[in-house]
Amino acid sequence: MDKKIKKPWPTKKAMEQVYELNLWGSNNTEFYSGSGSHQLEIITPYIDVVRAFLKTFKTPITVCDLGCGDFNIGKQLVPFTKNYIAVDIVSNLIDHNTKTFKAANLEFRCLDIAVDNLPAADCVILRQVLQHLSNKEVQSIVNKLDNYKYIILTEHLPSGNFTPNKDIISGQGIRIKKQSGIDLLAAPFNLKVKDEKQLLSYVLKDNKGIIITTLYSLL
Repeated sequence: MDKKIKKPWPTKKAMEQVYELNLWGSNNTEFYSGSGSHQLEIITPYIDVVRAFLKTFKTPITVCDLGCGDFNIGKQLVPFTKNYIAVDIVSNLIDHNTKTFKAANLEFRCLDIAVDNLPAADCVILRQVLQHLSNKEVQSIVNKLDNYKYIILTEHLPSGNFTPNKDIISGQGIRIKKQSGIDLLAAPFNLKVKDEKQLLSYVLKDNKGIIITTLYSLL
């Protein structure tokens, strides 16, 4: 007898459920993107290195934050940009963020980044977003990244050697359970870059992997 194949939910519905059911925790707030977006020992050095990068430009640049979540991190980067476009697939979350966070150079948009056209910008931020998406959706996003000069990519990866880019169904989970993680430079994505620089790494406790932030300069 053939095994029953799990039919994937549309990514939008899967991510809406994450917030509706507080699958990443609640922290007594309506929208909560999990401890990885709030734990100070994780986010403080991240904010520091991204701010330092943004400060290297004499004229502030435009940033597009793909998968902005509850915006606990993004709100601390906005002042260092010309324009900050924050994108998420969950419409209620975007509505909440629009009402909560105000700045003259800040804009929120509800988009499915695997399907919709992406906003124009100098730099794109993808912080622990691709790890939740199927290879098909990641490839669709990668195909649009050559419109940007810089990519700041953060991924939760296994410690030590691992097989990159094992496929998953888009949703709450990530590839870590398969002893895998996203590597955009490896097959099947094969992103072409001019330069790469690791900005930050954070080793999680209890052998739960490592969170790595890499800056890519594109061709």
